[in-house]
Amino acid sequence: MILVTGATGNIGGELVTTLSEAGEQVRALVRDPSTATLPAGVEAVTGDLNRPETMADALDGAHALFLLPGYDNQADLLDRAKKAGVQRVALLSSASAALRNLDNAVSRYMTLSERAVRESELAWTFLRPRSFMSNALRWLPQLAVGDVVRVQFPDVRVGAIDPADIAAVAAKALTDGDLDGRILELTGPQALLPADQIAVLAAISDRPLVAEGLTTEETKAELAATMPQHYVDAFLSFFADGTLDEATLYPTVREVTGRAPRTFEQWARAHAAAFAR
Repeated sequence: MILVTGATGNIGGELVTTLSEAGEQVRALVRDPSTATLPAGVEAVTGDLNRPETMADALDGAHALFLLPGYDNQADLLDRAKKAGVQRVALLSSASAALRNLDNAVSRYMTLSERAVRESELAWTFLRPRSFMSNALRWLPQLAVGDVVRVQFPDVRVGAIDPADIAAVAAKALTDGDLDGRILELTGPQALLPADQIAVLAAISDRPLVAEGLTTEETKAELAATMPQHYVDAFLSFFADGTLDEATLYPTVREVTGRAPRTFEQWARAHAAAFAR
Protein backbone atom coordinates (compact mmCIF):
# COMPACT_ATOMS: atom_id res chain seq x y z
CA MET A 1 0.00 0.00 0.00
CA ILE A 2 1.28 3.46 -0.95
CA LEU A 3 -0.07 6.47 0.94
CA VAL A 4 -0.26 9.68 -1.09
CA THR A 5 -0.67 12.90 0.86
CA GLY A 6 -2.09 15.92 -0.94
CA ALA A 7 -3.89 13.39 -3.12
CA THR A 8 -6.16 15.87 -4.89
CA GLY A 9 -3.45 18.47 -5.56
CA ASN A 10 -1.61 19.15 -8.81
CA ILE A 11 1.02 16.50 -8.16
CA GLY A 12 -0.81 14.20 -5.78
CA GLY A 13 -3.74 13.81 -8.14
CA GLU A 14 -1.42 12.86 -11.01
CA LEU A 15 0.51 10.49 -8.73
CA VAL A 16 -2.62 8.67 -7.54
CA THR A 17 -3.64 8.10 -11.16
CA THR A 18 -0.13 7.01 -12.22
CA LEU A 19 0.22 4.51 -9.38
CA SER A 20 -3.32 3.18 -9.80
CA GLU A 21 -2.84 2.64 -13.52
CA ALA A 22 0.38 0.75 -12.76
CA GLY A 23 -1.56 -1.67 -10.57
CA GLU A 24 -0.30 -0.41 -7.22
CA GLN A 25 -2.47 -0.35 -4.12
CA VAL A 26 -3.05 3.32 -3.35
CA ARG A 27 -4.44 5.12 -0.34
CA ALA A 28 -5.27 8.80 -0.86
CA LEU A 29 -5.23 11.33 1.97
CA VAL A 30 -8.09 13.76 1.28
CA ARG A 31 -10.16 16.29 3.20
CA ASP A 32 -13.52 14.59 2.59
CA PRO A 33 -13.65 11.01 1.25
CA SER A 34 -17.34 11.44 0.38
CA THR A 35 -16.61 14.14 -2.19
CA ALA A 36 -13.16 13.14 -3.47
CA THR A 37 -13.00 12.02 -7.10
CA LEU A 38 -10.46 9.19 -7.28
CA PRO A 39 -9.70 6.32 -9.66
CA ALA A 40 -11.54 3.07 -9.03
CA GLY A 41 -9.92 0.98 -6.34
CA VAL A 42 -8.14 3.85 -4.60
CA GLU A 43 -8.88 4.04 -0.88
CA ALA A 44 -9.73 7.49 0.46
CA VAL A 45 -8.75 8.38 4.04
CA THR A 46 -8.62 11.51 6.16
CA GLY A 47 -6.00 12.84 8.54
CA ASP A 48 -4.28 16.09 9.46
CA LEU A 49 -0.56 16.28 8.66
CA ASN A 50 -0.22 18.98 11.31
CA ARG A 51 -1.57 16.51 13.88
CA PRO A 52 0.30 13.22 13.46
CA GLU A 53 -1.92 11.51 16.01
CA THR A 54 -4.78 11.70 13.48
CA MET A 55 -2.81 9.75 10.86
CA ALA A 56 -2.98 6.25 12.36
CA ASP A 57 -5.61 4.89 9.97
CA ALA A 58 -3.91 6.44 6.96
CA LEU A 59 -0.52 4.95 7.85
CA ASP A 60 -1.75 1.52 8.91
CA GLY A 61 -0.39 -1.09 6.49
CA ALA A 62 1.31 1.41 4.18
CA HIS A 63 4.83 0.53 3.05
CA ALA A 64 5.61 3.75 1.16
CA LEU A 65 4.67 7.40 1.63
CA PHE A 66 4.54 10.41 -0.68
CA LEU A 67 4.96 13.32 1.72
CA LEU A 68 4.33 17.03 1.38
CA PRO A 69 6.73 19.40 3.17
CA GLY A 70 6.31 22.08 5.79
CA TYR A 71 3.89 20.59 8.29
CA ASP A 72 4.20 20.69 12.06
CA ASN A 73 5.78 17.80 13.95
CA GLN A 74 7.09 16.00 10.87
CA ALA A 75 9.56 14.07 13.01
CA ASP A 76 6.61 12.69 15.02
CA LEU A 77 4.72 11.83 11.83
CA LEU A 78 7.72 10.01 10.39
CA ASP A 79 8.25 8.11 13.64
CA ARG A 80 4.62 6.99 13.54
CA ALA A 81 5.02 6.05 9.89
CA LYS A 82 8.06 3.89 10.68
CA LYS A 83 6.24 2.14 13.54
CA ALA A 84 3.26 1.51 11.23
CA GLY A 85 5.49 -0.30 8.75
CA VAL A 86 6.36 2.42 6.23
CA GLN A 87 9.76 1.68 4.69
CA ARG A 88 10.22 4.39 2.05
CA VAL A 89 9.42 8.11 1.75
CA ALA A 90 9.40 10.32 -1.34
CA LEU A 91 9.42 13.92 -0.12
CA LEU A 92 8.20 16.77 -2.30
CA SER A 93 10.86 19.41 -1.68
CA SER A 94 12.24 22.22 -3.85
CA ALA A 95 15.48 23.77 -5.07
CA SER A 96 15.34 26.19 -2.13
CA ALA A 97 16.22 23.36 0.24
CA ALA A 98 19.75 23.43 -1.17
CA LEU A 99 20.14 27.02 0.06
CA ARG A 100 19.66 25.89 3.67
CA ASN A 101 18.65 29.45 4.50
CA LEU A 102 16.70 29.26 7.73
CA ASP A 103 16.00 33.00 7.52
CA ASN A 104 14.00 32.48 4.33
CA ALA A 105 10.52 31.13 5.10
CA VAL A 106 10.32 28.80 2.10
CA SER A 107 13.90 27.55 2.25
CA ARG A 108 13.44 27.01 5.98
CA TYR A 109 10.48 24.66 5.78
CA MET A 110 11.99 22.76 2.85
CA THR A 111 15.32 22.41 4.67
CA LEU A 112 13.71 21.28 7.92
CA SER A 113 11.42 18.84 6.10
CA GLU A 114 14.41 17.22 4.37
CA ARG A 115 16.27 17.10 7.68
CA ALA A 116 13.37 15.35 9.42
CA VAL A 117 13.18 12.73 6.68
CA ARG A 118 16.95 12.12 6.75
CA GLU A 119 16.83 11.66 10.52
CA SER A 120 13.86 9.27 10.36
CA GLU A 121 16.11 6.38 9.24
CA LEU A 122 13.55 5.50 6.55
CA ALA A 123 14.69 5.02 2.97
CA TRP A 124 14.13 8.35 1.23
CA THR A 125 14.14 10.21 -2.07
CA PHE A 126 13.94 14.01 -2.27
CA LEU A 127 12.13 15.50 -5.23
CA ARG A 128 13.27 19.06 -5.97
CA PRO A 129 11.12 20.33 -8.86
CA ARG A 130 11.33 23.87 -10.17
CA SER A 131 8.17 25.93 -10.73
CA PHE A 132 5.13 24.02 -11.93
CA MET A 133 3.71 24.59 -15.41
CA SER A 134 0.30 24.59 -13.75
CA ASN A 135 1.25 27.93 -12.14
CA ALA A 136 0.12 29.43 -15.46
CA LEU A 137 -3.44 28.82 -14.28
CA ARG A 138 -3.00 31.84 -12.00
CA TRP A 139 -3.44 34.00 -15.10
CA LEU A 140 -6.98 32.72 -15.76
CA PRO A 141 -8.76 35.63 -14.02
CA GLN A 142 -6.88 38.09 -16.23
CA LEU A 143 -7.51 36.03 -19.36
CA ALA A 144 -11.21 36.03 -18.57
CA VAL A 145 -11.41 39.81 -18.94
CA GLY A 146 -8.85 40.67 -21.61
CA ASP A 147 -5.76 39.86 -23.63
CA VAL A 148 -3.16 41.72 -21.54
CA VAL A 149 -1.55 39.58 -18.84
CA ARG A 150 0.43 41.33 -16.12
CA VAL A 151 3.27 38.98 -15.13
CA GLN A 152 5.48 38.87 -12.06
CA PHE A 153 9.28 38.68 -12.37
CA PRO A 154 9.20 39.24 -16.15
CA ASP A 155 12.97 38.85 -16.62
CA VAL A 156 13.33 35.53 -14.79
CA ARG A 157 13.67 32.36 -16.83
CA VAL A 158 12.28 29.20 -15.24
CA GLY A 159 12.64 25.56 -16.24
CA ALA A 160 9.03 24.88 -15.29
CA ILE A 161 7.91 21.26 -15.12
CA ASP A 162 4.62 19.50 -15.79
CA PRO A 163 3.20 18.13 -12.49
CA ALA A 164 2.55 14.87 -14.33
CA ASP A 165 6.31 14.49 -14.83
CA ILE A 166 6.93 15.08 -11.13
CA ALA A 167 4.34 12.39 -10.41
CA ALA A 168 6.02 9.98 -12.84
CA VAL A 169 9.34 10.40 -11.04
CA ALA A 170 7.65 10.14 -7.63
CA ALA A 171 6.02 6.87 -8.68
CA LYS A 172 9.42 5.43 -9.55
CA ALA A 173 10.86 6.64 -6.25
CA LEU A 174 8.07 4.99 -4.29
CA THR A 175 8.32 1.64 -6.06
CA ASP A 176 11.99 1.37 -7.01
CA GLY A 177 14.70 1.07 -4.39
CA ASP A 178 17.33 2.19 -6.91
CA LEU A 179 16.32 5.80 -6.17
CA ASP A 180 16.73 5.51 -2.41
CA GLY A 181 19.03 8.20 -1.02
CA ARG A 182 18.83 10.31 -4.18
CA ILE A 183 18.16 14.04 -4.46
CA LEU A 184 16.38 14.49 -7.79
CA GLU A 185 16.52 17.92 -9.43
CA LEU A 186 13.46 18.12 -11.71
CA THR A 187 12.90 20.55 -14.57
CA GLY A 188 11.11 20.74 -17.85
CA PRO A 189 13.07 20.85 -21.13
CA GLN A 190 13.08 24.65 -21.56
CA ALA A 191 13.88 27.71 -19.45
CA LEU A 192 11.19 30.20 -20.43
CA LEU A 193 10.37 33.78 -19.55
CA PRO A 194 6.77 34.54 -18.54
CA ALA A 195 6.34 36.25 -21.91
CA ASP A 196 7.40 33.02 -23.64
CA GLN A 197 4.67 31.14 -21.81
CA ILE A 198 2.11 33.80 -22.71
CA ALA A 199 3.15 33.46 -26.37
CA VAL A 200 2.46 29.72 -26.21
CA LEU A 201 -0.95 30.33 -24.65
CA ALA A 202 -1.70 32.89 -27.37
CA ALA A 203 -0.92 30.34 -30.07
CA ILE A 204 -3.00 27.51 -28.64
CA SER A 205 -5.97 29.76 -27.80
CA ASP A 206 -5.75 31.83 -30.99
CA ARG A 207 -5.78 35.04 -29.00
CA PRO A 208 -3.55 38.15 -29.33
CA LEU A 209 -2.21 37.84 -25.80
CA VAL A 210 0.39 40.29 -24.58
CA ALA A 211 2.59 39.98 -21.48
CA GLU A 212 3.06 43.16 -19.47
CA GLY A 213 5.84 42.92 -16.89
CA LEU A 214 5.26 44.14 -13.36
CA THR A 215 7.93 46.11 -11.55
CA THR A 216 9.39 44.64 -8.38
CA GLU A 217 7.27 47.01 -6.29
CA GLU A 218 4.11 46.06 -8.19
CA THR A 219 4.95 42.39 -7.77
CA LYS A 220 5.57 42.91 -4.06
CA ALA A 221 2.15 44.52 -3.64
CA GLU A 222 0.43 41.79 -5.64
CA LEU A 223 2.06 39.04 -3.61
CA ALA A 224 1.26 40.79 -0.33
CA ALA A 225 -2.43 40.66 -1.21
CA THR A 226 -2.36 36.86 -1.34
CA MET A 227 0.21 35.63 1.21
CA PRO A 228 1.92 36.49 4.52
CA GLN A 229 4.82 38.93 4.37
CA HIS A 230 7.49 36.35 5.21
CA TYR A 231 6.55 34.43 2.06
CA VAL A 232 6.56 37.65 0.03
CA ASP A 233 10.10 38.30 1.25
CA ALA A 234 11.10 34.73 0.37
CA PHE A 235 9.91 34.96 -3.23
CA LEU A 236 11.44 38.41 -3.71
CA SER A 237 14.74 37.01 -2.48
CA PHE A 238 14.50 34.08 -4.90
CA PHE A 239 13.46 35.91 -8.05
CA ALA A 240 14.13 39.65 -7.60
CA ASP A 241 17.47 39.22 -5.82
CA GLY A 242 18.38 36.09 -7.77
CA THR A 243 19.25 33.81 -4.84
CA LEU A 244 17.48 30.84 -6.47
CA ASP A 245 18.44 29.37 -9.83
CA GLU A 246 15.43 27.92 -11.64
CA ALA A 247 16.85 28.35 -15.15
CA THR A 248 19.39 25.52 -15.13
CA LEU A 249 17.93 22.43 -16.80
CA TYR A 250 18.44 18.84 -15.64
CA PRO A 251 18.04 15.51 -17.48
CA THR A 252 16.53 13.76 -14.46
CA VAL A 253 13.03 13.14 -15.81
CA ARG A 254 14.42 11.35 -18.88
CA GLU A 255 16.94 9.41 -16.79
CA VAL A 256 14.30 8.18 -14.35
CA THR A 257 11.31 7.64 -16.64
CA GLY A 258 12.98 6.87 -19.97
CA ARG A 259 11.17 9.68 -21.80
CA ALA A 260 11.66 13.40 -22.26
CA PRO A 261 9.86 15.80 -19.93
CA ARG A 262 6.84 17.49 -21.49
CA THR A 263 7.23 20.96 -22.96
CA PHE A 264 5.15 23.90 -21.82
CA GLU A 265 3.33 23.75 -25.15
CA GLN A 266 2.40 20.10 -24.55
CA TRP A 267 1.12 20.96 -21.08
CA ALA A 268 -0.82 23.97 -22.40
CA ARG A 269 -2.45 21.96 -25.20
CA ALA A 270 -3.51 19.30 -22.69
CA HIS A 271 -5.19 22.10 -20.68
CA ALA A 272 -6.34 24.18 -23.62
CA ALA A 273 -9.96 24.16 -22.46
CA ALA A 274 -8.99 26.15 -19.38
CA PHE A 275 -7.53 28.92 -21.52
CA ALA A 276 -10.28 29.05 -24.16
CA ARG A 277 -12.32 32.23 -24.23
